[in-house]
Amino acid sequence: MKAIALTRYLPIDDPESLVDMDLPDPPAPSGHDLLIRIEAVSVNPVDTKQRAPKPQTEHPPRILGYDAAGVVEAVGDQATLFKPGDEVYYAGDVTRPGSNAQLQLVDERIVGPKPVTLSFTEATALPLTAVTAWELLFQRMPYRFDQGSHGKHLLIIGAAGGVGSIAIQLARLAGFAVIATASRSQTSDWARSLGANHVIDHRQPLLPQLQALGIKSVEAVLNLADTDQYWDAIGELIAPQGHVGLIVEPREALRIGDPYKAKCIGIHWEFMFARSRFKTADMIEQHRILKRIAELVDAGKLRSTLSQSLGSISAANLRQAHQLLESGGVIGKLALSGWN
Repeated sequence: MKAIALTRYLPIDDPESLVDMDLPDPPAPSGHDLLIRIEAVSVNPVDTKQRAPKPQTEHPPRILGYDAAGVVEAVGDQATLFKPGDEVYYAGDVTRPGSNAQLQLVDERIVGPKPVTLSFTEATALPLTAVTAWELLFQRMPYRFDQGSHGKHLLIIGAAGGVGSIAIQLARLAGFAVIATASRSQTSDWARSLGANHVIDHRQPLLPQLQALGIKSVEAVLNLADTDQYWDAIGELIAPQGHVGLIVEPREALRIGDPYKAKCIGIHWEFMFARSRFKTADMIEQHRILKRIAELVDAGKLRSTLSQSLGSISAANLRQAHQLLESGGVIGKLALSGWN
Protein backbone atom coordinates (compact mmCIF):
# COMPACT_ATOMS: atom_id res chain seq x y z
CA MET A 1 0.00 0.00 0.00
CA LYS A 2 0.98 3.63 -0.45
CA ALA A 3 1.77 5.48 2.77
CA ILE A 4 3.43 8.62 4.08
CA ALA A 5 5.75 7.72 6.93
CA LEU A 6 8.94 8.62 8.76
CA THR A 7 12.04 6.86 10.01
CA ARG A 8 13.60 9.94 11.65
CA TYR A 9 12.05 12.86 13.52
CA LEU A 10 13.12 15.94 11.58
CA PRO A 11 12.14 19.59 11.06
CA ILE A 12 9.30 19.82 8.58
CA ASP A 13 11.36 21.73 6.02
CA ASP A 14 13.53 18.61 5.64
CA PRO A 15 12.14 16.51 2.74
CA GLU A 16 12.95 13.37 4.76
CA SER A 17 10.61 14.42 7.59
CA LEU A 18 7.64 12.78 5.84
CA VAL A 19 8.27 10.44 2.92
CA ASP A 20 6.16 8.64 0.31
CA MET A 21 6.63 4.88 0.79
CA ASP A 22 5.29 1.53 -0.33
CA LEU A 23 4.64 -0.52 2.82
CA PRO A 24 3.04 -3.92 3.48
CA ASP A 25 -0.74 -3.98 3.79
CA PRO A 26 -2.07 -4.44 7.34
CA PRO A 27 -3.04 -8.01 8.27
CA ALA A 28 -6.66 -9.14 8.08
CA PRO A 29 -8.72 -7.58 10.88
CA SER A 30 -9.50 -9.56 14.02
CA GLY A 31 -11.46 -8.85 17.19
CA HIS A 32 -13.16 -5.44 17.08
CA ASP A 33 -10.92 -4.13 14.30
CA LEU A 34 -12.04 -2.80 10.95
CA LEU A 35 -9.82 -2.62 7.89
CA ILE A 36 -10.54 0.73 6.28
CA ARG A 37 -9.60 2.07 2.86
CA ILE A 38 -8.64 5.71 3.42
CA GLU A 39 -10.21 8.31 1.11
CA ALA A 40 -9.32 11.54 2.97
CA VAL A 41 -7.31 12.72 5.96
CA SER A 42 -6.99 15.93 7.92
CA VAL A 43 -4.15 17.27 10.04
CA ASN A 44 -4.10 18.33 13.70
CA PRO A 45 -1.50 19.75 16.10
CA VAL A 46 -1.05 16.22 17.49
CA ASP A 47 0.47 15.25 14.12
CA THR A 48 3.11 17.96 14.34
CA LYS A 49 3.84 17.16 17.98
CA GLN A 50 4.26 13.46 17.23
CA ARG A 51 6.60 14.33 14.32
CA ALA A 52 8.63 16.96 16.19
CA PRO A 53 12.43 16.51 16.09
CA LYS A 54 13.94 14.02 18.55
CA PRO A 55 16.88 11.62 18.37
CA GLN A 56 15.08 8.27 18.08
CA THR A 57 14.54 6.41 14.81
CA GLU A 58 11.72 4.14 13.63
CA HIS A 59 12.13 0.70 12.03
CA PRO A 60 9.72 -0.19 10.53
CA PRO A 61 8.69 3.30 9.42
CA ARG A 62 6.07 5.06 11.52
CA ILE A 63 2.78 6.22 9.98
CA LEU A 64 1.15 9.26 11.58
CA GLY A 65 -2.34 10.67 10.96
CA TYR A 66 -5.24 11.04 13.39
CA ASP A 67 -8.27 11.99 11.31
CA ALA A 68 -9.67 9.98 8.41
CA ALA A 69 -12.72 9.17 6.34
CA GLY A 70 -12.98 6.06 4.23
CA VAL A 71 -14.73 2.78 3.43
CA VAL A 72 -14.77 -0.45 5.45
CA GLU A 73 -12.99 -3.22 3.53
CA ALA A 74 -13.23 -6.04 6.08
CA VAL A 75 -14.26 -6.59 9.71
CA GLY A 76 -12.92 -8.63 12.62
CA ASP A 77 -14.70 -11.59 14.14
CA GLN A 78 -16.05 -9.53 17.07
CA ALA A 79 -17.04 -6.46 15.04
CA THR A 80 -20.81 -5.82 14.96
CA LEU A 81 -21.20 -2.10 14.28
CA PHE A 82 -20.13 -2.00 10.61
CA LYS A 83 -19.95 -4.15 7.50
CA PRO A 84 -17.82 -4.00 4.34
CA GLY A 85 -18.83 -1.08 2.13
CA ASP A 86 -19.87 1.22 5.00
CA GLU A 87 -18.54 4.76 4.81
CA VAL A 88 -16.95 5.84 8.11
CA TYR A 89 -14.97 8.60 9.80
CA TYR A 90 -12.78 8.53 12.91
CA ALA A 91 -9.70 9.92 14.67
CA GLY A 92 -7.99 6.64 15.50
CA ASP A 93 -5.56 5.64 18.21
CA VAL A 94 -2.25 7.41 18.84
CA THR A 95 -0.66 4.13 19.97
CA ARG A 96 -1.27 2.40 16.58
CA PRO A 97 -0.26 3.14 12.95
CA GLY A 98 -2.10 6.22 11.73
CA SER A 99 -4.27 7.17 8.79
CA ASN A 100 -1.65 8.50 6.36
CA ALA A 101 -1.87 5.26 4.38
CA GLN A 102 -4.24 3.63 1.93
CA LEU A 103 -5.29 1.00 4.49
CA GLN A 104 -5.62 1.17 8.30
CA LEU A 105 -6.78 -1.09 11.12
CA VAL A 106 -9.02 0.70 13.63
CA ASP A 107 -11.13 -0.51 16.55
CA GLU A 108 -14.79 -0.08 15.56
CA ARG A 109 -15.61 1.31 19.01
CA ILE A 110 -13.89 4.59 18.10
CA VAL A 111 -15.33 4.78 14.56
CA GLY A 112 -18.54 6.51 13.46
CA PRO A 113 -20.75 6.36 10.36
CA LYS A 114 -19.73 9.17 7.99
CA PRO A 115 -22.30 11.96 7.63
CA VAL A 116 -24.12 11.15 4.38
CA THR A 117 -24.43 14.81 3.45
CA LEU A 118 -20.66 15.39 3.52
CA SER A 119 -17.92 14.34 1.12
CA PHE A 120 -15.02 12.33 2.48
CA THR A 121 -12.93 15.52 2.44
CA GLU A 122 -15.52 17.49 4.41
CA ALA A 123 -16.09 14.65 6.86
CA THR A 124 -12.43 14.06 7.69
CA ALA A 125 -12.20 17.57 9.19
CA LEU A 126 -14.48 16.60 12.07
CA PRO A 127 -13.62 13.47 14.11
CA LEU A 128 -10.73 14.46 16.41
CA THR A 129 -11.99 17.94 17.08
CA ALA A 130 -15.64 16.93 17.48
CA VAL A 131 -14.80 14.16 19.94
CA THR A 132 -12.49 16.53 21.84
CA ALA A 133 -15.10 19.29 22.09
CA TRP A 134 -17.95 16.91 22.98
CA GLU A 135 -15.99 15.00 25.62
CA LEU A 136 -14.71 18.23 27.19
CA LEU A 137 -18.02 20.10 27.28
CA PHE A 138 -20.47 17.27 27.90
CA GLN A 139 -18.50 14.52 29.64
CA ARG A 140 -15.55 16.10 31.47
CA MET A 141 -17.35 19.35 32.38
CA PRO A 142 -20.77 19.06 34.09
CA TYR A 143 -22.89 20.19 31.15
CA ARG A 144 -25.19 18.03 29.05
CA PHE A 145 -25.97 18.62 25.40
CA ASP A 146 -29.64 17.76 25.68
CA GLN A 147 -30.34 19.39 29.05
CA GLY A 148 -29.50 22.90 27.94
CA SER A 149 -27.21 25.56 29.36
CA HIS A 150 -29.47 28.55 28.72
CA GLY A 151 -28.42 31.66 30.57
CA LYS A 152 -24.80 30.52 30.90
CA HIS A 153 -21.86 32.26 29.22
CA LEU A 154 -19.01 30.22 27.70
CA LEU A 155 -15.71 31.88 26.77
CA ILE A 156 -13.69 30.00 24.13
CA ILE A 157 -10.06 31.10 23.89
CA GLY A 158 -8.62 30.21 20.49
CA ALA A 159 -12.05 29.75 18.95
CA ALA A 160 -11.09 29.77 15.26
CA GLY A 161 -8.93 26.64 15.41
CA GLY A 162 -10.14 23.11 14.81
CA VAL A 163 -11.54 22.34 18.28
CA GLY A 164 -12.88 25.86 18.76
CA SER A 165 -14.69 25.79 15.43
CA ILE A 166 -16.79 22.79 16.42
CA ALA A 167 -17.04 23.82 20.09
CA ILE A 168 -18.74 27.10 19.11
CA GLN A 169 -21.41 25.19 17.22
CA LEU A 170 -21.99 22.54 19.88
CA ALA A 171 -22.12 25.10 22.69
CA ARG A 172 -24.69 27.21 20.86
CA LEU A 173 -26.84 24.14 20.23
CA ALA A 174 -26.62 23.35 23.95
CA GLY A 175 -27.87 26.83 24.82
CA PHE A 176 -24.70 28.69 25.83
CA ALA A 177 -24.11 32.32 24.95
CA VAL A 178 -20.66 32.02 23.36
CA ILE A 179 -17.91 34.60 23.57
CA ALA A 180 -15.11 33.65 21.17
CA THR A 181 -11.61 35.08 21.07
CA ALA A 182 -9.85 35.96 17.83
CA SER A 183 -7.25 38.54 16.87
CA ARG A 184 -7.68 38.96 13.10
CA SER A 185 -10.60 40.01 10.94
CA GLN A 186 -10.60 36.60 9.17
CA THR A 187 -10.74 34.64 12.42
CA SER A 188 -13.34 36.98 13.91
CA ASP A 189 -15.55 36.58 10.84
CA TRP A 190 -15.07 32.78 10.94
CA ALA A 191 -16.10 32.59 14.62
CA ARG A 192 -19.19 34.71 13.99
CA SER A 193 -20.15 32.59 10.97
CA LEU A 194 -20.14 29.52 13.24
CA GLY A 195 -22.50 31.15 15.71
CA ALA A 196 -20.41 33.04 18.27
CA ASN A 197 -22.54 35.69 20.00
CA HIS A 198 -19.55 37.94 20.65
CA VAL A 199 -15.90 38.03 19.59
CA ILE A 200 -13.14 39.64 21.67
CA ASP A 201 -9.39 39.97 21.08
CA HIS A 202 -7.20 37.52 23.00
CA ARG A 203 -4.18 39.79 22.50
CA GLN A 204 -5.82 42.37 24.76
CA PRO A 205 -6.88 42.04 28.42
CA LEU A 206 -9.98 39.84 28.46
CA LEU A 207 -11.95 41.02 31.49
CA PRO A 208 -12.33 44.68 30.38
CA GLN A 209 -13.62 43.48 26.99
CA LEU A 210 -16.21 41.26 28.70
CA GLN A 211 -17.25 44.11 30.98
CA ALA A 212 -17.68 46.36 27.94
CA LEU A 213 -20.21 43.80 26.68
CA GLY A 214 -22.05 43.95 30.00
CA ILE A 215 -20.71 40.56 31.10
CA LYS A 216 -19.20 40.63 34.61
CA SER A 217 -18.07 36.99 34.61
CA VAL A 218 -18.58 33.72 32.73
CA GLU A 219 -19.68 30.36 34.06
CA ALA A 220 -17.40 28.32 31.77
CA VAL A 221 -14.15 28.72 29.83
CA LEU A 222 -12.49 26.54 27.21
CA ASN A 223 -8.82 27.50 26.92
CA LEU A 224 -7.82 25.87 23.63
CA ALA A 225 -4.75 28.03 22.99
CA ASP A 226 -2.18 28.53 25.75
CA THR A 227 -2.82 27.24 29.25
CA ASP A 228 -0.05 29.27 30.91
CA GLN A 229 -0.67 32.58 29.13
CA TYR A 230 -4.34 32.90 30.06
CA TRP A 231 -4.32 31.23 33.48
CA ASP A 232 -4.36 34.42 35.55
CA ALA A 233 -6.88 36.11 33.25
CA ILE A 234 -9.27 33.16 33.53
CA GLY A 235 -8.98 33.27 37.31
CA GLU A 236 -10.17 36.87 37.20
CA LEU A 237 -13.14 36.44 34.89
CA ILE A 238 -14.51 33.00 35.85
CA ALA A 239 -17.63 33.07 38.04
CA PRO A 240 -17.62 31.35 41.44
CA GLN A 241 -18.27 27.60 41.04
CA GLY A 242 -17.45 27.90 37.35
CA HIS A 243 -15.61 25.38 35.18
CA VAL A 244 -12.47 25.57 33.05
CA GLY A 245 -11.69 23.10 30.25
CA LEU A 246 -8.10 22.59 29.06
CA ILE A 247 -6.43 20.68 26.21
CA VAL A 248 -2.92 22.19 26.02
CA GLU A 249 -0.29 20.89 28.43
CA PRO A 250 1.22 23.76 30.44
CA ARG A 251 4.91 24.57 30.21
CA GLU A 252 5.14 25.24 33.95
CA ALA A 253 3.33 24.15 37.10
CA LEU A 254 -0.09 25.79 37.38
CA ARG A 255 -0.94 27.78 40.49
CA ILE A 256 -4.32 26.31 41.46
CA GLY A 257 -4.75 28.17 44.74
CA ASP A 258 -6.61 31.48 44.93
CA PRO A 259 -8.56 32.69 43.06
CA TYR A 260 -9.31 29.18 41.78
CA LYS A 261 -9.59 27.70 45.25
CA ALA A 262 -11.55 30.64 46.69
CA LYS A 263 -14.07 30.41 43.84
CA CYS A 264 -14.30 26.57 43.93
CA ILE A 265 -13.45 26.34 40.24
CA GLY A 266 -13.62 22.96 38.51
CA ILE A 267 -10.60 22.24 36.28
CA HIS A 268 -11.14 19.66 33.55
CA TRP A 269 -8.55 18.07 31.24
CA GLU A 270 -9.39 16.52 27.89
CA PHE A 271 -7.25 14.18 25.77
CA MET A 272 -9.38 12.34 23.26
CA PHE A 273 -6.88 9.46 22.90
CA ALA A 274 -7.23 8.49 26.58
CA ARG A 275 -10.04 5.99 25.95
CA SER A 276 -8.23 4.14 23.15
CA ARG A 277 -4.79 4.40 24.79
CA PHE A 278 -5.95 2.84 28.05
CA LYS A 279 -8.64 0.59 26.51
CA THR A 280 -11.23 1.97 28.91
CA ALA A 281 -14.48 0.09 29.44
CA ASP A 282 -16.38 2.96 27.80
CA MET A 283 -14.37 3.16 24.55
CA ILE A 284 -17.60 2.82 22.60
CA GLU A 285 -18.58 6.32 23.77
CA GLN A 286 -16.49 7.71 20.91
CA HIS A 287 -18.53 5.69 18.41
CA ARG A 288 -21.67 7.14 19.98
CA ILE A 289 -20.30 10.69 19.88
CA LEU A 290 -19.32 10.42 16.22
CA LYS A 291 -22.71 8.92 15.37
CA ARG A 292 -24.45 11.82 17.13
CA ILE A 293 -22.24 14.36 15.34
CA ALA A 294 -23.11 12.76 12.00
CA GLU A 295 -26.83 12.98 12.83
CA LEU A 296 -26.49 16.67 13.70
CA VAL A 297 -24.59 17.34 10.48
CA ASP A 298 -27.15 15.50 8.36
CA ALA A 299 -29.95 17.42 10.11
CA GLY A 300 -28.29 20.69 9.08
CA LYS A 301 -27.44 21.69 12.66
CA LEU A 302 -23.65 21.37 12.38
CA ARG A 303 -21.34 22.18 9.50
CA SER A 304 -17.92 20.86 8.56
CA THR A 305 -15.03 22.96 9.80
CA LEU A 306 -12.94 22.29 6.68
CA SER A 307 -11.27 25.53 5.60
CA GLN A 308 -8.78 24.35 2.97
CA SER A 309 -8.11 21.24 0.89
CA LEU A 310 -4.45 20.83 -0.02
CA GLY A 311 -4.81 18.26 -2.78
CA SER A 312 -4.05 14.55 -2.84
CA ILE A 313 -2.59 12.52 0.03
CA SER A 314 1.16 12.77 -0.57
CA ALA A 315 4.29 13.53 1.43
CA ALA A 316 4.73 16.94 -0.22
CA ASN A 317 1.16 18.02 0.54
CA LEU A 318 1.31 16.61 4.05
CA ARG A 319 4.53 18.50 4.75
CA GLN A 320 2.78 21.66 3.57
CA ALA A 321 -0.08 21.01 6.00
CA HIS A 322 2.38 20.50 8.88
CA GLN A 323 4.20 23.71 7.95
CA LEU A 324 0.96 25.69 7.94
CA LEU A 325 -0.03 24.33 11.35
CA GLU A 326 3.39 25.00 12.84
CA SER A 327 3.37 28.57 11.52
CA GLY A 328 0.16 29.30 13.47
CA GLY A 329 -2.95 31.08 12.37
CA VAL A 330 -4.71 28.18 10.60
CA ILE A 331 -8.48 28.67 10.57
CA GLY A 332 -10.62 25.55 10.95
CA LYS A 333 -9.15 22.37 9.48
CA LEU A 334 -6.84 21.37 6.60
CA ALA A 335 -7.53 18.18 4.62
CA LEU A 336 -6.10 16.04 1.85
CA SER A 337 -8.01 13.52 -0.26
CA GLY A 338 -7.40 10.86 -2.87
CA TRP A 339 -4.24 9.02 -3.92
CA ASN A 340 -2.22 9.56 -7.08
